[in-house]
Amino acid sequence: MKRNSAFITVGGLVIIVLGVILLSQPEPVEAIPAFARKYSMSCTTCHAPIPRLKAYGDDFAGNGFVLTDQEAPRYFISTGDDRLNLIRDLPIALRLEGFIKHQTETGRETDFSSPYKLKLLSGGSLTDNVAYYFVFFLSEYGEVVGLEDALFMFNDIIKNQDLDFYIGQFQAADPLFKSDLRLTFENYQIYKTKILKGSTFSLSYDRGVMVTYGLPTGTDIILEILNGNGIGEADDYKVYDKDKYKNVAGRISQDIGENLRLGVYGLYGKETLIAEPDPELFPGAENVDYKNEGWIAGPDMTVTWKDKLELNLQYLERRDDAYSFAKGATEEVESRGGLAELIIMPDGDRSRWYAAALYNKIDSDFDENDYETITAHIGYVLRTNIRLILENTYDIENEENRAVVGFVAAF
Repeated sequence: MKRNSAFITVGGLVIIVLGVILLSQPEPVEAIPAFARKYSMSCTTCHAPIPRLKAYGDDFAGNGFVLTDQEAPRYFISTGDDRLNLIRDLPIALRLEGFIKHQTETGRETDFSSPYKLKLLSGGSLTDNVAYYFVFFLSEYGEVVGLEDALFMFNDIIKNQDLDFYIGQFQAADPLFKSDLRLTFENYQIYKTKILKGSTFSLSYDRGVMVTYGLPTGTDIILEILNGNGIGEADDYKVYDKDKYKNVAGRISQDIGENLRLGVYGLYGKETLIAEPDPELFPGAENVDYKNEGWIAGPDMTVTWKDKLELNLQYLERRDDAYSFAKGATEEVESRGGLAELIIMPDGDRSRWYAAALYNKIDSDFDENDYETITAHIGYVLRTNIRLILENTYDIENEENRAVVGFVAAF
């Protein structure tokens, strides 16, 4: 009965999606969220489909949200003060997501998960070579989250050199494949996993600085220095960092021809764990220097073909040090995993239909962190800034299934 119920639910979701598509009979229009409004251009200039970035969009973001070949008329207010730059209209955009889910592991049949996420986004140039960008999570899973990405950027800080400096909060994995730009409902699990209980050691959101340097040879070099404990609240001393340690990360990538990019990433860090064992349960715990020292490293690769196919591959090895009170010593915890993502767009950046597949894998000495899923995703661009999705994820590790139908809109 469980399989029949899942089959009926998935079938119903398919009918809903197809019904919406057939009844809407859309005609192509031009979308105008924040940056598109600034330059009076289509979102397809940078995205295909939203929120996935094209190469031009990646260059636009790296250039401080300025198009070098086009001026933005009346972007700043004329005040008579040559040293004052005031944006005439603060760039604001919203991203709204809603879904209908059937998840077998919950035992609660169909769930109407809308709104699932609601984000307020703003960003733009403040003056020559200085820009900002932030995302405020108005709602995630029904809760107000607060600031997510929040960056201050200095672009081309050395004349005629592609050297940029960022300060703020961002994902440590941003130099790799940005999870916020993925097309699937299923996330990139390898980036967000924390192996040890009480640990914040991962490639997820953190506060710090990032320096990027691009060479004419197609080589990109990125350096990150991070607090290493996420983006939680400051303590009573108004200090964000929970300990004296910092995480250091870097990536080097190289374009090989027009269709291949290879990279290697590494992060090293040390942390004082938040959760210390109860001395009553673990005698001697109060005398232990309860810290984690570890690293995460591995290669990545992107293969493209005529803007119609993109294959992203990521492999990461990681090590964590955990103190075992049963053994009375520190033991090394080994974990490894990665992701494989395939995106197919039959008509390139003008595709209305597209397909994606995602494979996630984590294998850890701590079995509770093991994770393996395979996802099939079909999407339809109802409008340039509205995307409908139908997705199914099978949890290989737990033999569970999740079917999702929904929309992603930016405006």
